[in-house]
Amino acid sequence: MSEELGVKTKKDEDISEWYREVVIKSGLADYTSVSGCIVFRPLAYKIWEKVKKEVDDRFKNIGIENAYFPLFIPEKLLEKEADHFEGFTPEVAWVTRAGSSELDEKLAVRPTSEAIMYDSYKDWIRSWRDLPHRMNQWNNVVRWEFKHATPFLRTREFLWNEGHNAYATEEKALEDRKKVLDAYHEVCEEYMAIPCVRGRKTDKEKFAGAVDTYSLEHLLPDGRAIQGPDYHYDGTNFAEAFDITFADEDGKERYVHQTTYAITTRQLGVMVLTHSDDRGLVIPPRLAPTKTVVVPIYHDEDEKKEIMDMSDEISNRLESCKVDDRDHKTPGWKFNEWEVKGIPLRIEIGSNEVDEGKLTIVRRDTGEKKSVSMEDLEEKIEDELNEMQKDLFSRAKEYMEKNTRETTDYDELRDTVEERGGFIKAPWCGKQLCEEMIKDETKAKITNIPSKYDEPSGKRCVRCGEEAKYWAHFAKSR
Repeated sequence: MSEELGVKTKKDEDISEWYREVVIKSGLADYTSVSGCIVFRPLAYKIWEKVKKEVDDRFKNIGIENAYFPLFIPEKLLEKEADHFEGFTPEVAWVTRAGSSELDEKLAVRPTSEAIMYDSYKDWIRSWRDLPHRMNQWNNVVRWEFKHATPFLRTREFLWNEGHNAYATEEKALEDRKKVLDAYHEVCEEYMAIPCVRGRKTDKEKFAGAVDTYSLEHLLPDGRAIQGPDYHYDGTNFAEAFDITFADEDGKERYVHQTTYAITTRQLGVMVLTHSDDRGLVIPPRLAPTKTVVVPIYHDEDEKKEIMDMSDEISNRLESCKVDDRDHKTPGWKFNEWEVKGIPLRIEIGSNEVDEGKLTIVRRDTGEKKSVSMEDLEEKIEDELNEMQKDLFSRAKEYMEKNTRETTDYDELRDTVEERGGFIKAPWCGKQLCEEMIKDETKAKITNIPSKYDEPSGKRCVRCGEEAKYWAHFAKSR
């Protein structure tokens, strides 16, 4: 790690450069020789593994099974889903040669797996007894076409889950929608400490090929929105394209109803933006691979043995605890490094702590110092970690609520988008023409139609003045 450790850019002055510094200097990620592709360094990958485990455990409780399908997809299969594939065409990377030979057919490097998976589903699903068919992949995908690469938030290759379920009826498909979105919601809020707005996407913003798309939306510190995990009800669109049929209980041949859903490594970027500060990364304790770091402070060999013995005892008693015993770095340098890396709690031990049987703990998010007795070590550390986890979520939720503003006046909507950002709750008629006009005139799109709001009874559309059907959230987005 470079000696120039600290983050130089202020978050409120240049959030993009600040974000880049935090991601690189904390050791989350690094750039590579492949344009738009990053290295997930061990710290980031450990966090993703925890997110993945928590989501996957919830999926298994729903009855979703994991599988793995090929990375390469024949062009003829992609062409079967023409409407869906059209949206991906500019982003697809193709393999056309193997060694010195031209391939007989181009192979797409997986932009998403509907085509390769559903080619198998048509053979596996024959009867109503084969349903529901709930299957998921944890994998990587490649989408090549974009302008500005940003670690985690926008890269040509990223990691995700892609769930692909099949059901006998629409009703059955929608029963699992709440379960899957609940799983994502719990992990985002309870582990990543990122508040969510759950709702339905408009037809303009929904997933290509879907009947309906449901999303979790987040609000970033710069007032822009960003989409989180989503769930798509695809109806029989893909079943018709890939001829996925089953014989119902009366022996009648029917198309299956399908759903797709995903959470991506974009969430790591949202976590960094939401919680981190001018000193570097902040990791929510429930996701931190190392929750506490012990920094021994001694001046000579006589002090060192007692202090290191106490440090080792603490490490043995605590889970996910590291002792920084490097002699070639000063305590101040170590404090700075672990702040940049976002370790939730720092424990400082010097001769005073040894003499008094106490230790000094420092919270990463607030910098608050406390003295803790060795007798109460496990209980107090757990309390501090739980409190920090709760506080991170509370602060993020308070920010989102403070920056969610309601208006029925179009001029006020336009001014709020320009001057303050955030979510703007406004009545909307449901017509795509109004939605497009608002986006053209203000640069704000409808992030989703939040499920928590009732119908806007008696309200008029903020743009055209016709009767409103929905309360929608408008925002500039990343």
